[in-house]
Amino acid sequence: MKLTVVGCSGSFPSADSACSSYLVEADGFRLLLDMGNGALGELQRHIGLYDLDAIFLSHLHADHCIDMCGYFVARYYRHEGGRCDAIPVFAPDGAEQRLTTAYADTPSPTAMSEVFDFHTLKSAGFELGPFSVRTEKVCHPVEAYGIRVEHGGRSLAYSGDTGACEALDELAEGVDLFLCEASFTHGKEDIPDLHLNGREAGAQAARAGVGRLVLTHIPPWTDGERNLADAREVYAGPSELARSGAVYEV
Repeated sequence: MKLTVVGCSGSFPSADSACSSYLVEADGFRLLLDMGNGALGELQRHIGLYDLDAIFLSHLHADHCIDMCGYFVARYYRHEGGRCDAIPVFAPDGAEQRLTTAYADTPSPTAMSEVFDFHTLKSAGFELGPFSVRTEKVCHPVEAYGIRVEHGGRSLAYSGDTGACEALDELAEGVDLFLCEASFTHGKEDIPDLHLNGREAGAQAARAGVGRLVLTHIPPWTDGERNLADAREVYAGPSELARSGAVYEV
């Protein structure tokens, strides 16, 4: 599998990165994990606007899904070849209504579903293109999911937004690459069931025995290098900060 970091900033875009968005590719199939603020523009640096095969939205906070409104415009009003066929979108319950409300002026109440084939997420395993996918509900103030993607004997997991939880341990168990949020700073913020800090992300990686840890969703006001250092105190494997445009062969 090929993993491309389209955007990795938490809460709002930084000067260097759009918000959460990660492209996973294998056998010509392209799965996008989240489409936060600024992600749609950055995505076009890596693939064509209409080259996606499926989208996973971990939850419905703006920094993970708001650029779906712009993508709706691109797919609904495509100038060449007519309106796009509906692309599968795996998202928490209420995603269509949420995006319709955010857009504010769709041509009809069901226009979103004309170009997005919404599937309601739950804790489950399923096949998607060449991938074996598992999703689990994680701990966040709104309904939120992490995801595990497997192909050809290799695996990666993406935490989405979450506090520490057993579901994340299960998703990440033994994966080759763990893309894990680290929004908070150890010793500074301590709000249960909201976000992880660097040390907690490292502890999750250590418990799960992952092959590589990539810290992501670090807001512009958080010191990423400190979070990475905190993670390395409890996780001995390879670790680094996500960077916009970074590519990993998994």
